[in-house]
Parts: sequence; structure tokens; C-alpha cells
Amino acid sequence: MSRRNPLPPPPPPVETRAWPDHESLLADRAKAMTELHRRSIDPKRLVLLWLTAAGFALGWVFFATMLGVVAEELDPFSILFGATTGLLGVGCMIPTGLVVGLGIARDTEIRRRLWQWTALDWDPARDARFGSPVLSLVWFIPSFLLCASGLFLSFAVPADARPGEDTPAGVALLMGLGFIMWLTGLIGAAKAVSHYRWAVRLMAAGSAVGTRQQYATPQGGAHR
Repeated sequence: MSRRNPLPPPPPPVETRAWPDHESLLADRAKAMTELHRRSIDPKRLVLLWLTAAGFALGWVFFATMLGVVAEELDPFSILFGATTGLLGVGCMIPTGLVVGLGIARDTEIRRRLWQWTALDWDPARDARFGSPVLSLVWFIPSFLLCASGLFLSFAVPADARPGEDTPAGVALLMGLGFIMWLTGLIGAAKAVSHYRWAVRLMAAGSAVGTRQQYATPQGGAHR
């Protein structure tokens, strides 16, 4: 989480809430949800996820290269080359892996706060803009394809490996890349499904509230 641009805080506890009126509560709720929604499903975050995964994959390529060098007959040059590629691989995988882990933790916190602000009240007029089915598909479709491709690569490579033709390091390289693709796609698809579930509940609650208000208005006018 960036200190310069922190997430909107969760709603204050019930005993410390001090909104002057209901409209002020709804305005603060809409403001917080708008920012949390943007940070949750922004397509730029999908691009950032893929770039980070590509950095991790590059590190795995370096590391698998080291494994291939070690498996061959060693000499001073190959030892130096293997150590260099191994260090480069670890140097790429550790920071990019940390970025992915921190991103997952951050998304979990965003989702938690989004649900907290959602449950604070219902505002059909403002909530209608948060459905974003197109953004959910932008996340889900490429993530699903990447996940399926990674699974296929992970299982097809060892199944088609031929002793004497395919080296263990080469098989490990392709299986690792397939696993990275599968995991990256799974993270993106899970985010899309999570947002869709939240949006469906939000729209359903908004429709129910709107229906109650529609039927309550004539009754209120009848007593005037």
C-alpha cells in the first residue's frame, strides 16, 4: 500500500459515526467505493500483474539455464556462467514474487473494505455505476485463456518428453513457465469472479431497495 496514496479507510465503528445526515453518509460511501472499485478492477492492474509475472518468468528462464549448465560436464567457464545465470534468476524471481504477494494482500484488503462500505447502506442511484460487466470480462477472458494455456503446457510437456531427446532442465523450464502462466491467470480470473459476485449482490440489493421505495411513495402520498 502506498503511503502517498493510501486506500480509503474502512467505515468508522458504529459508536463513533458522526455524519450530520443520511445524505452525507451516502456521499462518503460513494466516494470511498468509487476509489476502491477503481483500484480493484482497473485494467492497468491487469497489465501490471502480467508484467510482474513476465519478470518472474524471465528469472525462471535464467534459473533453469543454470540447471541445464549444472547437469552438463562442468568446467571453470560453465561454473561461472551457471552461477551468473542462477544469481540473475534469483534476483528476478525474489522481488517480482514479493510484488505479486503484496498485490494479492492489497487486493484482499481492498475487497474487504469494499464489502464493508457496501454493507453500510444501499444507494441504488449511485451504486448502478459499479456493475462494470465489461471490466469483469476484460479481466476474466484473457486470464482464463492464460490459465488454460499454462495448465496445458504444464501437463503436455512431461507427457510428451522423450528420454535422450528432452533434457530434464528443458522439461523443468517449460513446466515452470506453464505453472507461472497458470497461477497468473488464476489470480486474474479469481479477481474477475470476485468482482462479479460483489456487483451482482450490489445490483440485487439496489433493485430491492428501489422496488420498496417505488411502492412506498404512493402510500406516503395517500396519507397527505
